[in-house]
Amino acid sequence: MTNKAATIIDGKMIAATMRQSIAGDVTALRARGILPGLAVILIGDDPASDIYVRNKMRACESVGIHSAEYRLPATVTQGAVDTLIDTLNADQSIHGILLQLPAPTQIDTRALINRINPAKDVDGLHPLNIGKLVSGARDAIIPCTPQGALKLIQSVRADLTGLHAVVLGRSILFGKPMAQLLLAQNCTVTTAHSKSRDLPALCAQADILIAAVGQAAMVKADWVKDGAIVIDVGINRRDDGTIVGDVDFASIMPRAAAITPVPGGVGPMTIACLLANTVAAAQQTTP
Repeated sequence: MTNKAATIIDGKMIAATMRQSIAGDVTALRARGILPGLAVILIGDDPASDIYVRNKMRACESVGIHSAEYRLPATVTQGAVDTLIDTLNADQSIHGILLQLPAPTQIDTRALINRINPAKDVDGLHPLNIGKLVSGARDAIIPCTPQGALKLIQSVRADLTGLHAVVLGRSILFGKPMAQLLLAQNCTVTTAHSKSRDLPALCAQADILIAAVGQAAMVKADWVKDGAIVIDVGINRRDDGTIVGDVDFASIMPRAAAITPVPGGVGPMTIACLLANTVAAAQQTTP
């Protein structure tokens, strides 16, 4: 190994800079008579989801976005949530609708996401927005976490042309849209998952390694190429209450060129990109 310790990519600082810019955009919208509005739907009482929603509400307040929170019992019916989404779709004061996941097992979350007006789908998960992302349309609403991860990568290397990126994870929430964003940056992209053969060797080829598998410290030092950029999307709570990512941070530090911490890396960027998507949706409004 020839590298010195990796640069720690400070997601909190980058997100704070984004929020300052977003607050300026909100001020400009208010001058036009438009108050950006975000509605968040939370079904059930999942503790982690409760924390995420509270953080999103506080972030909205910090930049001047109006937020409305809809807490529904775990026993709520599909029809009741359908009705709420229809109401929010028609509400001109609401520019973004977010369905906090996961939801109880009786709820068809895909059907709910499909029901959200694509123009208000600030999570970027509606099939129309996913299709726009794949086709390269400029007006695609990009999912928040992949969008934030790309900004973190570009904070240490602006031009990604020709780099080999390996995305660990293939979910529609992160892995698939992340791969599309990297392709648009002219990367060569490998999407790896639990069925991939010789996963450590595959990851060790990556100039950019992005882990989103939900297994604490799964990615070890010998999975990482010297000088790679490592983005850790995982959030895992250990028995002692500590929060760790999907990569073994301490062992990878001497190998990587740059790495995100957990917490303080991708998480703050996800919320900042949610605010940015909400403002972008409001900017399409004619006062």
